[in-house]
Amino acid sequence: MTTPRNAFGRIFWGLVLIVVGVLFLLDRMGRLDFGTVFSKYWPLILILAGIVHLVANNFRNVAGGIVLIVIGGFFMLTKLDVLGKSAWHYVWPILIIILGLWILLGLSARRSREAPPGVKENDLDAFAMFSGLERCIESQNFRGGKATAIMGAIDLDFTQARLAEGKANIELTAILGGIEIKVPRSWRVEVDGHPILGGIEQKHTFTPGTEAAQTLYVRATAILGGIDIKGAA
Repeated sequence: MTTPRNAFGRIFWGLVLIVVGVLFLLDRMGRLDFGTVFSKYWPLILILAGIVHLVANNFRNVAGGIVLIVIGGFFMLTKLDVLGKSAWHYVWPILIIILGLWILLGLSARRSREAPPGVKENDLDAFAMFSGLERCIESQNFRGGKATAIMGAIDLDFTQARLAEGKANIELTAILGGIEIKVPRSWRVEVDGHPILGGIEQKHTFTPGTEAAQTLYVRATAILGGIDIKGAA
């Protein structure tokens, strides 16, 4: 069962797409000049995405949220002519500063939750933006969790893991990025997929083993991105 925390991001992006779609429809019907409004205020989506990320992670994994808010805020101030047209001359220095903050915040976060190559935690909480992340899950009582890739990539290896009570739920979200998970062939995998201009591929083939079958329930959302589910070699 998906927890409210795991569903928070899905609800946000779902509402954003619905609102944007409805407004574009009204624009096509001649009821609203949404094209002009959207071209000016689209950075608000980045700002809201950053806030949602911070709230959904209880302000623990702050790097991604802060970067989204800073980038969105810069573009919003530029669109509103608060910074002036000359602001574009400062884009590259600001991007370099943001990159530096990203590295520092990411380094601090990694130090605070330093773990060996085999991750033994029972809950998954993975996030990658403009970067790549690889995790080998070795928990023998894995309960579930979520992984989000925004313009980044995440690889998850569950071949050494076991599921709590024989089942678990994970939520995968790929936005302009990709997520790949590898699971034991003895696991059943049930996928509830929602691709939006993206792809979700189930390449895993269930092969019954000597032990009781375990079931991994996957809720996957791919927006201009891809999610692949593979079986162990």
